[in-house]
Amino acid sequence: MDVALIALVVLWWALIVYAALGGADFGAGVWDLFAVGKMARKQHGLINHALGPVWEANHVWLIFLIVGLFNVFPSAFYALSIALFFPFTIVLIGIVLRGAAFVYRYYALDETGFFARSWSRVFSVTSVITPFFLGVAAAGVASGRLIAPDGVPRATYLAGMLTPFAFVIGAMAVALCASVAAVYLVVEARDTEHDEALTESYRTKALITGAITAVLGALGLLLSISEAPVIWQGMLARAIPVVIATMLIGLGTAVALYRRYYRIARVLIIAETAFLLGSWGLSQYPYIIPTRYTIANSANDPTVITTLIIGIVCGLVILLPSLYYLFSVFKLPYPIPGLRRPEQARQTQARKNNEMIVNK
Repeated sequence: MDVALIALVVLWWALIVYAALGGADFGAGVWDLFAVGKMARKQHGLINHALGPVWEANHVWLIFLIVGLFNVFPSAFYALSIALFFPFTIVLIGIVLRGAAFVYRYYALDETGFFARSWSRVFSVTSVITPFFLGVAAAGVASGRLIAPDGVPRATYLAGMLTPFAFVIGAMAVALCASVAAVYLVVEARDTEHDEALTESYRTKALITGAITAVLGALGLLLSISEAPVIWQGMLARAIPVVIATMLIGLGTAVALYRRYYRIARVLIIAETAFLLGSWGLSQYPYIIPTRYTIANSANDPTVITTLIIGIVCGLVILLPSLYYLFSVFKLPYPIPGLRRPEQARQTQARKNNEMIVNK
């Protein structure tokens, strides 16, 4: 097998991992936006517990993907960085604001105060905007309209992306993230919080967003006939079995949620995400950017790619155990001696403030 193809498979695997982990982080922010009513405080608390303090660790896969694309397919990276400059800039700003806002909200001493509520709104709004523009960027790539007929990347703000197809794929990206997050939060609410009402709330959300994702996916396929013909033709030629498998896994996820097999549903939603992105990759093969940049004409020197693959293997030997250790430490169901959670810090500070008032 060609080393460029091996590297591409590894990069696509990183994209799937980012969608399954980082996408859930975005989806949690989506649900934070809709946390209203009597259960709002519980929902905010569950999201805080589910994300913190590993909310930014998942972006390592995005960095891995960017660096890998730059080294393996430099000409395609050059074209994407020009044609997708605007949506990528929005995504970058969204990721930064979202991470900062979550930190300020998470460690606020007064969780109901003005600043905590303001940062909470920034966190939730950017959690919607960021995956939407990632979806729009993906639709732009799939459409084949990023590159002009003379081979020059279109350097306009949203070239080839102000289309119904782009908006549908953007909305689908948000719905998929929300669906993945809802399934994760169902497990979190049942196993960690032992809250039946909260569990049922996110179970309902997962079923609804799963259905919305399916509808948007079907609509995206129909629009791809005219707006992304390379994807449509590639799907008919190579990816039909994967598309059918994606649909069946999605149906299985819904059944598992309906029957309250939550851990099975969590495995299935990850598989659904992997198969969904896998079907896109197979449909677009052998193009990196239709219809100009292919694996063959945009790949770097084989020696460089081989060296990078060796570096990736060495890096993963360190990275994967480190991530496992990180999640194991901070996701333990029992409190770690000496570790104070934010709510405990707030209570401690409140006691100190009261003591100061009494002493005065």
